[in-house]
Amino acid sequence: MYDFLIVGAGLYGATFACLAHRAGKKCLVIERRPVTGGNIRCDLTEGINVHTYGAHIFHTSNKEVWDFVSGFVPFNRYTNSPVANYRGKLYNLPFNMNTFYRMWGVTTPEQAMEKIEAQRRTAGIREPRNLEEQALSLVGRDIYEILIKDYTEKQWGRKCTELPPFIIKRLPVRFTFDNNYFNDAYQGIPSGGYNRLIGGLLDGIECRTGTDFFDARSEWERAADRIVFTGRIDEYFGCRFGKLEYRTVRFETETLNVRNWQGNAVMNYTGHEVPYTRIIEHKHFEPENPAYADPVTVISREYPSEWKEGAEPFYPVNDERNDALYRKYRELAETQEKVLFGGRLAEYRYYDMDDVIEKAMQDFAELNGASS
Repeated sequence: MYDFLIVGAGLYGATFACLAHRAGKKCLVIERRPVTGGNIRCDLTEGINVHTYGAHIFHTSNKEVWDFVSGFVPFNRYTNSPVANYRGKLYNLPFNMNTFYRMWGVTTPEQAMEKIEAQRRTAGIREPRNLEEQALSLVGRDIYEILIKDYTEKQWGRKCTELPPFIIKRLPVRFTFDNNYFNDAYQGIPSGGYNRLIGGLLDGIECRTGTDFFDARSEWERAADRIVFTGRIDEYFGCRFGKLEYRTVRFETETLNVRNWQGNAVMNYTGHEVPYTRIIEHKHFEPENPAYADPVTVISREYPSEWKEGAEPFYPVNDERNDALYRKYRELAETQEKVLFGGRLAEYRYYDMDDVIEKAMQDFAELNGASS
């Protein structure tokens, strides 16, 4: 009945479906959740677009990707400038001259470089064996202790000495007074929220929400010439080698009767005494929204934890054990001639949104070229 069955209506699935639809292919998208959009889905509360599954800030240096997404919805000029709160003291992120002035009182790049280099020499680490040693070798003890250690341990649920060093192969350190977190040429938030982007991608395409592929797997496998699977790759194969591990996030969201609660969209809490990693104040993502002036705001506290069946899998745990396990599933996936595995769950890797779209473009181009 269909050229493509796309399992999952997140960003990868919606992008692939859009490209296939444009190419004249007949597509069906099925989604386990009751709504489309995956983790970029927004909920409207008091006129504010709430990022239901955590903050999503679009940024890219790929003009093709930028032109593609902005063809569906205009993007605002939001600039990501998070602030770190360590025991009541505020520091700008990424690490820059504002951060170094707050931490040490230095006012010139030379002074900041000398401070960091002195702490790196004191650490004396040449071959880091874990994340802690990697961080100390890159930025020294002060930045590590105040802005990295506790936050990272809350995020991953493990001591930094137990985490592999490759998690932070590099850390953004800028010797300028620039608080823009990203270096990409294009950055912003869809005006009106990410639902407008997903709606544009899926326009004219048959979608069935609240539909689980595994409830009628054999029927769905016969429904199309090709299947694009964006769910968990281990689940597709019945977890025959064991389950891949993830970190998940619990969100505690509340509406407050104040116009402006924290003055910024993203506030990281880097001390261990605060159980959550950050607070998002959603209205700051869209200051052009008329609701921005209203005396009400919505905040979300984020609590990372170990993933269990039934929870949402957010971040793959890319340690040696899980990467070896994924390779087994990947080898199995390559034997499935009819199925394309794409997206962060199917490929067991963390993707930025622009990378998801670029990968979907590449995969469709390769598949479409092979079938032409």
